[in-house]
Parts: sequence; C-alpha cells; structure tokens
Amino acid sequence: MENKERLGSRLGFILLSAGCAIGLGNVWMFPWRVGNNGGGAFLVIYILALIIIGIPVMTAEFSVGRAAQVSPIRMYQKLQKPGQKWGVFGPVSLAGNVLLMMFYTTIAGYFFYYLFKFVSGSFANLTFATTLSNAPINVGYMILTVAIGVLVLSFDLQKGLESITKYMMLALFVLMVVLAVHSCTLSGAKEGITFYLKPDFSVINGQVIIAAVKQAFFSLSLGMGSMAIFGSYIGKERSLLGESVSVVALDTLVALLAGFIIFPACFTYNIPVSAGPELLFTTMVEVFNNMAGGRIWGILFFLFMIFAAMSTVFAVLENILAMVRDLTGWSRKKGCLVIFGSLVVLCMPMALQGSVLSGFYSAAQDGPGLGFLDLWSSIVETLIQPIGSAAVVAFACYETYGWGWKNFVKEANAGKGMKIRQWMRPIFSVVVVVLVLALWVYGLVTFRW
Repeated sequence: MENKERLGSRLGFILLSAGCAIGLGNVWMFPWRVGNNGGGAFLVIYILALIIIGIPVMTAEFSVGRAAQVSPIRMYQKLQKPGQKWGVFGPVSLAGNVLLMMFYTTIAGYFFYYLFKFVSGSFANLTFATTLSNAPINVGYMILTVAIGVLVLSFDLQKGLESITKYMMLALFVLMVVLAVHSCTLSGAKEGITFYLKPDFSVINGQVIIAAVKQAFFSLSLGMGSMAIFGSYIGKERSLLGESVSVVALDTLVALLAGFIIFPACFTYNIPVSAGPELLFTTMVEVFNNMAGGRIWGILFFLFMIFAAMSTVFAVLENILAMVRDLTGWSRKKGCLVIFGSLVVLCMPMALQGSVLSGFYSAAQDGPGLGFLDLWSSIVETLIQPIGSAAVVAFACYETYGWGWKNFVKEANAGKGMKIRQWMRPIFSVVVVVLVLALWVYGLVTFRW
C-alpha cells in the first residue's frame, strides 16, 4: 500500500517526530538513570551520544523513509538493489514497535491512574508497590491507554494524529517549564542542580557509558523505523539534517527540564536520587504530600507525564498501523480495531506482572527489576534499536551493499536547511556504524534472559 497521506505543516512534522522521541525515555527513565549513574557525568556522555550517534541515525531514518514513501515494513525492499536482502529489517522494525507498546501502554496507564488519584484527592497513601499489585487497575488503565491511542489514529492523519499532537506537545512544554521553575524555587534546589549539572568524571566507567548511549537510543526512538514513517509523510521543502537537529534539540530540552523538575525536589525532601523507576511514582507522591499546594502540583505533574507518554503511544501506534496497512491493504479504521484487540492481549503479561504473574519472571537488566517490563524494554533498547540503527545507516551509506551514499545525500539535502557535507561521510559510514554495532555486540554478550 503506497503511503498517500501527508502531514499538513513543518511544525506538525517536527512536533510529531519530537512527540515520538519525547516520552517515558525522557521523563521517567532519564531522571532515574541520571540518578543511578552519577549525575552530571552521565549527562555529558548522553549529550555527546545524541550528537555523534543520534543525529546521524535520525537523518538516515528520515531520508530512507521519505525516499521510499512507504512504511518501514516495505521501505528497504523498495530502495534496495536487485538481489539484496535488506528487507529482513522490515519485520524487525515491526517487532520493535510492538514490543515497545507491550510495556509502554501499562506504564502510561499508571499516569492516568495517578492523575485520577490526585484529582480525586485520594493520593495520601498511594505507592508504586500497591499500584503494581492491583490487577484491575493495571489492566483497566492499560486498556484505556490503548483505546485512546487507536481512537485518535482512527481519524485521518491531519485531523487526528497531527492535530492532537500539536496541542498536546505545546501544552507539555508549558507544563514542564512551570514545574521546572517551581522546583528550582525549593530549598534544596541548589544541591539538586549541582548534582545534576556539575559532572564528576571520576564516576565514569563502562557501565555509565553504555547506560548513557542506550538512553540516547531509547529517548529518540531510533532503530525501529519510527522516524522513517514520519519521513514518508513529508515533502522535500526542507533538508533532513536540520530537521533531525530540531527534533533532537526538542527531545533533549524535555529531558533536561525533567531533571530540573525531579532533582531539586529530591534534595529538598531527602529522597534518594538512585530510587530507580519509583522516582516518578512513590517518591514524587511523597514530595507532593509534603509540598504546599501539593495536590495541584501533583495534578500538573501527572498531566504532563500523560502528555509525554501519549505522544509516543500515538506515534508508535501510527508506525505499527502504517506497517499493518502496508501488509494487508486495510483501511485506517479496520487496522485500528485489529491493533486494539491484538495489543490488549499482548500487553497482559506486563499489566499482570505485579499481581497474577508475580514471581513468574523477575530478571533485572538495568535497574527496574520489574519482570516483563525489564525484559521487553531491554530487548528493544539493547538488541533491536542498535541493530536497526546500524542497519539503516549502513543501508543509506554503503554504495555496493545498500542504497548508497549518493542517493542518501541527494535525498537528505533536498530542500532548504542544513546540508550533509562530504567530510561527514566517515562519521556516518564508519564512526556511527562501528559504535552502534559495538553496543549491540556488548548487549548480546551481557544480556540476561
């Protein structure tokens, strides 16, 4: 199925792409990874990874998607030379997006539940442990999240996804600035900001570097075709390196603002910065319980969390929908119905992890130790995203074995804006590919099933 739909504006494209990148990786995972990995030193490596790896991979994804004008399930097949086998990475893209939604929707559901508790004023004894063990809450709010996602997608691209995302992302930025300014007025703000921004390079080791690079992949939603699908929705008015820089800058701004919200509050109320995934649940509830006007600030905080999470849910579901429609030829509405039913079933293990399936699977990869959440997220960011990212860059850059540097540069540089220069070729074709493959190999060797 050729992709006939188009986004209505450049702003819509940038906010939609940024919305896909901006999500739990920025506002949930980023703060606790900064806390677990030494603060400012982690932040420095993370920003370097975004520049050296993130921008080139995103530019390659946008370019391949715009040139192919189909979803990631078909784009390699359309652009590859006769006899090449790049099409195998299409199903990898679909698997990565589905796995992401298998845990993402349950976590997003927690934010809806916490918002409800703050709106109703019944948050005094709210803890992450009790939420995790409540099967009806987990299942019900997971279904609500999926339902909202497919409902928005059931409308056409401009009236549904683009329109909703524009307003939601603008509201997200406003809420984050308000919350960050408020946190920076707290009594422990100076200590929190010092921990966050002043790097102590003595804490840097292999684990910190790997965590920062993995965080860069996850926060930008790279390697799964998520950016390629939005590339297929735009024209050639703007060159794609500049668009990538804009999206990465917005994504980084949100992550940085999340730290300014979290760390001053942690140091003010003596909450361990290494509290892990509970940092935005049990610990932030404790903050709001002790804060003047805590109920109002809690409502604003979890509303902002919902906007951040749902921007990615909408974008990734759109990617899944586009691939399903390419495979089947279904209408947008029929595809949404099938995806809704399928995802509800696939998400059940995560939704029931803390209750019915408690103890069934409890391996920890990177700190959470939350069973299926850990498994699905680690498969995505440790195995699928690196190999998908290396594949799209290699495909774009290698003349003999892929689409080729000349085709890539011609596509990426079409339109106004920043251009890829010849001196950048080794960065794309050697530095990025080698670094990402090294991360993938490390992930394979150290992965704990």
